[in-house]
Formats: sequence, C-alpha cells, structure tokens
Amino acid sequence: MAAPRAPMDEAQRRRRATRTTALIAGGIAVAIYIAFILSGVLRT
Repeated sequence: MAAPRAPMDEAQRRRRATRTTALIAGGIAVAIYIAFILSGVLRT
C-alpha cells in the first residue's frame, strides 16, 4: 500500500524544494536590484 504513495511524496518533496530554491534565488535577485538602486541614489 505504501508503494503508490511514495512517488507522490517524492514529487511533493521535490516541488517544495524547487519552490524554496526559487524563492531564495528571487530574494537574492531583488536584494541585488535594490542595492544597485540604492547605490545610485546614495551617490548623488
């Protein structure tokens, strides 16, 4: 009975890990974007 469930759990785990990775990468990208904007504003 556990065999049909295992692939679904694995798929969920991969989906969650992919989402976490995407959120972290997006957060880093936003942080870099804001840093460039602030560096331009603070130089003036």
